[in-house]
Amino acid sequence: MQHSPILIIIIPLICALLTPLVGRISRDLCFYWAVSALTASVVFSVVTLKRVLESGVIHYYLGNWSPPWGIEYVVDHLNALMLVLVATVALIAAIYSKKSIQREFGRKTAFYTIFLLQSVGFLGIVVTGDLFNLYVFLEIASLTGYGLIAIGEEGALLASFRYIIMGTVGACFYLLGVGYLYMVTGSLNMADVAALLPSLHTSKVVQVAFAFFMVGVAVKMALFPLHSWLPDAYTRAPSSVSAFLSPLMTKISIYVMIRILFTVFGQDFSFRMMPTATIMVWLGIAAIIAGAFMALAQTDFKRMLCYIIVAEVGYMVGGIGLANPIAIKGAILHLLNDAVMTLGLFLVAGIIVYQVRSHMISDFRACFRTMPFTMTAFVTFALSIIGVPPTGGFFSKWYLLQGAMIAHNWVFVTALLGSSLINIVLFFRVIEIGYGFKTLGDGHSDHEEKTVVAEAPVSMLLPALTVAVAILLIGLYNQPIINNFIQFAVPHP
Repeated sequence: MQHSPILIIIIPLICALLTPLVGRISRDLCFYWAVSALTASVVFSVVTLKRVLESGVIHYYLGNWSPPWGIEYVVDHLNALMLVLVATVALIAAIYSKKSIQREFGRKTAFYTIFLLQSVGFLGIVVTGDLFNLYVFLEIASLTGYGLIAIGEEGALLASFRYIIMGTVGACFYLLGVGYLYMVTGSLNMADVAALLPSLHTSKVVQVAFAFFMVGVAVKMALFPLHSWLPDAYTRAPSSVSAFLSPLMTKISIYVMIRILFTVFGQDFSFRMMPTATIMVWLGIAAIIAGAFMALAQTDFKRMLCYIIVAEVGYMVGGIGLANPIAIKGAILHLLNDAVMTLGLFLVAGIIVYQVRSHMISDFRACFRTMPFTMTAFVTFALSIIGVPPTGGFFSKWYLLQGAMIAHNWVFVTALLGSSLINIVLFFRVIEIGYGFKTLGDGHSDHEEKTVVAEAPVSMLLPALTVAVAILLIGLYNQPIINNFIQFAVPHP
């Protein structure tokens, strides 16, 4: 399977282009068409990961043009894991969308065309070894994301417009960084640029390029205070779109940041010649604190989750900024955990929307009695966000705490522990209402008024339960994940 890296991309791309024709045959067939395409991507992602484990880094030349003249796909241990993550999340979100998108949007042909293109953008960002090609895939992912968000509930158009403005600013910063690097190196291939840069580290052009890259990626990952586009976008988007975008957009942007810091510019330039570490740690602390307290103020469940994402981004950015191997391992493991946890929580949110037609926390009354499987999955994700063993969230937070203590950064330690305590308050408030003890702020007992709803449809419930099992397995197998994948991405002094 020497062509597996390109097949991961090309199959959903071709299927996206053919989806309008499939829709002319049968609109219902579009769902199975999209699921089949994404299943193929998952299969080839797993094949590629297996190849990396057996034979090391894969270099795939498009059109048989060798770099730096041609575009190269590079798959190492980190992005092999990311490819499986992205493809699997896309497949789960597609399966989940069968019922929800029919109610919330209805135009299946258009939806699955854009959905597949969005998947292509995400997968391409992860697999490419070319800086400009990454920008192309980043724009594919962004443009399709704007469209998917815009089809949501009331206010979605304005939310999408704000996302377009901020996303375009972020993309422009990234593209300026690419342009400045090309000026001084004459290359766009990441490995080639990395080989040329050490002799250019003192160049002001290189330093400005680095700053442009970091700001552009910070906008895309919604790093506080550049997060303003995220809460409205993910809250107003259709449930299946929120479940697809929220686990991936910010995490893939953090992956891009890791590539820029360690693969392109290198650790010496990124952390020794530039004040990157200090800036990242303090921005991470600010994001953790701001995200946690803004989440406390929310009465809308999806919006509360959005601010939790802002805080989680702070965990990962701050962890990388601590710049020691333990903290970086924790940040990368948390990237994986947070993608799975966020996916699960937004799947639960979508189920609640589907059943009770609302995502206000006050409408979760008695859900533990009427939707026991859904709420069991919710509790699993909540415990992982809080950091309770044996869920995956505990182990990545433990590494981050260890890394912060090694760096003697007690402010970051305090922020991590404080946000975990706030998460306890956030989720136990939802659990309290879900058990029917009270509604949010009205003081009435649920025993006075019962909400009668059924359990979620199987096509929505099964993905949520699968993801709940996954977050437990990541916790139980955290050491093999670190030893076989993450440790290869961690630079050592």
